[in-house]
Amino acid sequence: MGKQITEMLKGTLEGLVLAILALRPAYGYEITAWLREQGFTEIAEGTIYALLVRIEQRGLVDVEKVPSQIGPPRKVYSLNSHGRDYLDEFWGTWSFLSDRLAQLREGEK
Repeated sequence: MGKQITEMLKGTLEGLVLAILALRPAYGYEITAWLREQGFTEIAEGTIYALLVRIEQRGLVDVEKVPSQIGPPRKVYSLNSHGRDYLDEFWGTWSFLSDRLAQLREGEK
C-alpha cells in the first residue's frame, strides 16, 4: 500500500477527523492515537495539528482550552452544527464514490 494509501488519505483525512469528533470531543494527540490504533500508523502528529487549525479556521469545530495536569492547557475540539453539515456532505460524497468504485470493480470481473 505505502505511497498509495498516503495519497488517498490526503483527500479523506479531514472527513475522518470530523467523524471522530462527531463521536466525542477530543484533542490532537487523542485523535492521532485513535487513528494509529485503527491502523493509520504513518500519520504524523503534525499533520493532525495542521488539519485541526484549518478546520477551526473554517468554522467546522468549536474549541475549548482545558487545563492539563502535565503541561499547558489542551485545545479540545468538538464538532459544531456547521461541521456536522460538512460531515454529512462528506459521507454523501464518500457513498457516491464508493458505489462507483464498487461498480467499476465488479465490471472488471
